[in-house]
Amino acid sequence: MSSPAASLPPKLALVLGGGGLKGFAHIGVLKAFEERGIQPTVVAGTSIGSLIAAAYVGGMPIREMVRRAKALTKQDLFRINHVGMVTKRMLSPSLYLARPLEKLIEEIVPAGTFRELPRRLLVNTVDLESAAQVLFGLPGLEDVSVREAVYASCALPGFFPPGMIAGRTCADGGIADNVPALASSHGMDAVIAVDVGSSNIARARRIGQKGFAAIYVRSAQIMMKSLQSQQLANWSGPPLLLVRPAVWHFNWFSFGHVERIIELGYESAIDALDRVGTSLLLGGVWPRRMVDVRVDRGACTGCTLCATLAPRYMAMDQDGKAQVLQSPVEWSRAEGDFVHHCPTNAIKVHAIEDGEHRSTMEMPILDDAADEG
Repeated sequence: MSSPAASLPPKLALVLGGGGLKGFAHIGVLKAFEERGIQPTVVAGTSIGSLIAAAYVGGMPIREMVRRAKALTKQDLFRINHVGMVTKRMLSPSLYLARPLEKLIEEIVPAGTFRELPRRLLVNTVDLESAAQVLFGLPGLEDVSVREAVYASCALPGFFPPGMIAGRTCADGGIADNVPALASSHGMDAVIAVDVGSSNIARARRIGQKGFAAIYVRSAQIMMKSLQSQQLANWSGPPLLLVRPAVWHFNWFSFGHVERIIELGYESAIDALDRVGTSLLLGGVWPRRMVDVRVDRGACTGCTLCATLAPRYMAMDQDGKAQVLQSPVEWSRAEGDFVHHCPTNAIKVHAIEDGEHRSTMEMPILDDAADEG
């Protein structure tokens, strides 16, 4: 039996976040949207999110996106810039050559400018010289090449050379805003934001032994997580449906898990649409659920961090231990980030469904299998 359709307002922005190959989950999200007949007014993206958003706005069928995603190999994307590394050394702009990424974009992204597209597309970048976020496709930023903007949005600093767009030196927009939901929300009745890697990240093992590239990517993930959590915790835009595919335990460049990543994107979108009901006509961040929050007093060191970060939910008792002010409590997926900052994992959160504890919010481990590129 088919699920009931969510009640969505007419002007809808779909925002696809960055996250390396974990972003293939966006294809599954788009498949779910297609099945439900959902047509966003605006489609925005960062990094791989911009690549898939541009292909979608350009009319590429979902089945073709799936085929191309499954066929992509490491050699198609990453070719070390040997000449630059040898001749320029520390002045080399990147570890990898730009051309493989440019070629991939040429095969997927429509030619022409943003103004020529059938629907509004926003591509999130950062101007490295002015340190400003730039969303190409907004009014006044429409007469530039879509392909050039998508390249810049995918150009993770250090990995690929930055892109030059209308005199601007631009790079991956995730530096400033990995899921640009608020920046894409002007004039919209609601926003659907798909976060594939900035708000939930797995615990990494032996990261110090995996080389400078792995350490850099991990640092970028942590930075993006912090920025995104702050934006969502203080959300001031229109009603927001937050979709988080369960892909955080995969590496950014997990070429061997593409099919499963797409499936997880589809499953998460269907689940979110089934849960939202009429909520996007109300305001706030959705979906929401009841959770039980508890403190393991034996593990608590009394560091006070939880009470400082989340005074609405946590305090210190007379013995100097953390205590929960209210439980159960209704949380959206944008809340509870303070839990993962506990240095001893003393705070435990369980989702309550049908009066029973169903699942935990403990951080998964990024194991070696998932970490393989």
